[in-house]
Amino acid sequence: MPRAYKAKQAAMSDVSLIYTTWPEADSARQAADTLLAERLIACANLLPAGTSLYRWKGEMQSEEEWVMILKTSRAADCCKRVKSLHPYEEPAILEWLVEPEGSSAGFLEWVRSETGLRQA
Repeated sequence: MPRAYKAKQAAMSDVSLIYTTWPEADSARQAADTLLAERLIACANLLPAGTSLYRWKGEMQSEEEWVMILKTSRAADCCKRVKSLHPYEEPAILEWLVEPEGSSAGFLEWVRSETGLRQA
């Protein structure tokens, strides 16, 4: 692994944003409620339906989907649980690591505390 990549990784926080999409508001809300109850996330943002255009199994698709953005310090567990709750055969689950520089330290600590991880 290149040194620059290792240095960049070391500068990352343990807090992540998880992006996923859902076919309707109800399934997104139920998943968010479950993730919160299980303390896998500190917060979920549900954004109203938009149109997703994509190719699936060789066919052009156009669907309304709800966007969900999750804040967590337990990304691996969160992604695994999202996949288990999701109605799609292959859901979009994308993780972005949060860089502490330029982020709110208090907010990052809140995410950690809500998901059971406190910074030492």
